Amino acid sequence: MAVVKKTPLRKCTGCGEMKNKKELVRVIKTPEDEIVIDTTGKKNGRGAYICGSAECLAKARKTKGLERSLKIAIPAEVYDALEGELKD
Repeated sequence: MAVVKKTPLRKCTGCGEMKNKKELVRVIKTPEDEIVIDTTGKKNGRGAYICGSAECLAKARKTKGLERSLKIAIPAEVYDALEGELKD
């Protein structure tokens, strides 16, 4: 009998859709309270997921979804840096 492997699903903090973990971008809060994009998905810290689109980042910014998920106030400079990195 074949074993069916589950694919991990995560919720986008912008649009609220459940998607495959590999389709989303992980944003983490490090133990030093830095906000960083985790490209490997394995860095240490509290993580939140967002779709790779600028629209979802704008929604997350408007509804403060990332701030709620990471439990920290995020300055505007960090959002601007995230926008720049997501466009690449």
